[in-house]
Amino acid sequence: MIEQQAANGLSIGELCEVLDVSPSAYYAWKQRGISAHELADALLGAEVERIFQQSRQTYGSHRIYRALRELGVCTSRKRVARLMRERKLRSVRARPRRMGLTRAGQCAYFAPNLLAQDFTATRLNQKWVTDTTYIDTREGWLYLVSIMDLWSRQIVGWVMGEHHDAALATSALDMALRRRRPGADLILHSDRGSEFANAKFHRRAADAHIRLSMSSSGNCYDNAAAESFFATVKLEAVRGEIFTSRQVARHVLFDYIEVFYNRQRLHSGIDYVRPINHAA
Repeated sequence: MIEQQAANGLSIGELCEVLDVSPSAYYAWKQRGISAHELADALLGAEVERIFQQSRQTYGSHRIYRALRELGVCTSRKRVARLMRERKLRSVRARPRRMGLTRAGQCAYFAPNLLAQDFTATRLNQKWVTDTTYIDTREGWLYLVSIMDLWSRQIVGWVMGEHHDAALATSALDMALRRRRPGADLILHSDRGSEFANAKFHRRAADAHIRLSMSSSGNCYDNAAAESFFATVKLEAVRGEIFTSRQVARHVLFDYIEVFYNRQRLHSGIDYVRPINHAA
């Protein structure tokens, strides 16, 4: 600060007095130059900021620390957190806004809860979870149905549309089936929403030899993995924005899911591996 203000024509003596620094200490610092520790902090700080910006400002200190380890950089999480504070790098924070979408489907199509809140998997295409959320736009809501593989945490099927119905959910399932071609022992878990508890969705699942599982009534924890993904989408991609159009929202969500979430983002649920790599 003394050096900066002195360049503006202020007296070094007066600046030292105001800041309670001895002139001799200031001149000693000038002669010494930057220390090895300061230089290391500057270099590491630049890399921390690069990773933070590359993560679309979504990574906190723990994910940046893991990303540095992946690059072979040896440091501590506390040091990363300090460098982030010094550079005022703060990851996005959740917004306290939530609205439920679940409209109960037909009782005849309710399925037993086979998942029973066990979100672990030992291989690909063993357990999938699906749910629906909404995105605000100036043209009205845009609905998003996603299907996640619990082993890789990859979003294997997803679709967006203007209507919250069986056709939308079935389209997401069709996409997942085209991508993965699972075996006959797959469990697909959802809530009891009308887009899942209906004849169309059940016929498509039966044709693919999928065992359907559904949450118990009113228990949000039964489908926590799917709801956690939507919370992440709202936090990292939407960020409280009301999009100008459904087309703009579609573009943002496509870019987030396919480019960032599936292929770049370090996922804490699979030991900070990228979903696309865990799917191999």
